Amino acid sequence: MTTSPQQPLPPIAISMGDPAGIGPEMALAAWALSASADLPPFFVVGSRAVLAAAAIARGLHIPIVAIAAPDEAAAVFETALPVIDLGDLAYTPGEPDDAGAAMALRALELATGLVRNGAASALVTGPVAKSRLARVGFSHPGQTEFVAHACGIAPENAVMMLAGPSLRVVPVTVHVALHSVAGLLTAALIENRAAITAAALQRDFGVANPRLAVAGLNPHAGEEGRMGHEDADVIVPAVAALRAAGIDATGPLPADTMFHVQARATYDVAICMYHDQALIPIKALDFDEGVNVTLGLPIIRTSPDHGTAFNIAGTGTARPGATIAAIRMAGECAARRAANPLPDTMPDMLA
Repeated sequence: MTTSPQQPLPPIAISMGDPAGIGPEMALAAWALSASADLPPFFVVGSRAVLAAAAIARGLHIPIVAIAAPDEAAAVFETALPVIDLGDLAYTPGEPDDAGAAMALRALELATGLVRNGAASALVTGPVAKSRLARVGFSHPGQTEFVAHACGIAPENAVMMLAGPSLRVVPVTVHVALHSVAGLLTAALIENRAAITAAALQRDFGVANPRLAVAGLNPHAGEEGRMGHEDADVIVPAVAALRAAGIDATGPLPADTMFHVQARATYDVAICMYHDQALIPIKALDFDEGVNVTLGLPIIRTSPDHGTAFNIAGTGTARPGATIAAIRMAGECAARRAANPLPDTMPDMLA
């Protein structure tokens, strides 16, 4: 399925996530605020019964309409939440089980397929419990790796970016123990992550000349070798290679001075060396509006930057800001990609 910039884009597909978590109620809350938040049409892949129960628990009076295909979503979106219904499910908020995980996996598989075949313009994934998914046969470390595999993309070429109103960050290493980070970092890995990020900022975010700030690994970026050699031996050559490829990259920079307001004004994304170096500042600054974006894919995929929050599921206290931001960002990126199917330039290292 193809579309022109003048044609309405297909709706966005949202996989419901674990039914015992806050994913269903966040999708409902996003629909309830869709007009005031100026969100594009979307539909949920999941259980109509679960969504109806979540609406009652949250005190929302929302019509929920089952649709057979994504092209039916736009016609009902203004008056009801469209759902591709996977069937009824007995569940309890805050108490995950294998049946709920199996439905979350089915929703993820179907939603991904609908975006892959062009029936939906982008994918927004609801939060899941990875340990529960593993119990029902899910073999990937997380949803990002699953979506990459479904798209035929090697895991190392699917890059996680966290984006909010104040900051964008990319961790070079992600879910690994801190003591393993130094041994995993290579100049090639940093170059790959950074080049994919620069190309995605151009294509999907409309940043014509992305500025990348590359964090050091050690305190004070190594302080000329007195606090570790990785900054000089690994990160400096990576930054030099990026600059040689025409990418505006600077670093390694001391991470402790990269995230104040004046520093953030000098770059478009921070390339960080490990998980917490990236996620602590963005969650401090943009906790309720942070979006997890997977770069390097042939499709648009976003996710709210929070987990299942089983401890507050069903209480009506979860805030939908991150889900709303994920839907909005997915729509904006999909529109830019439809208007510009290929990036104007591609770094040599990605050719």
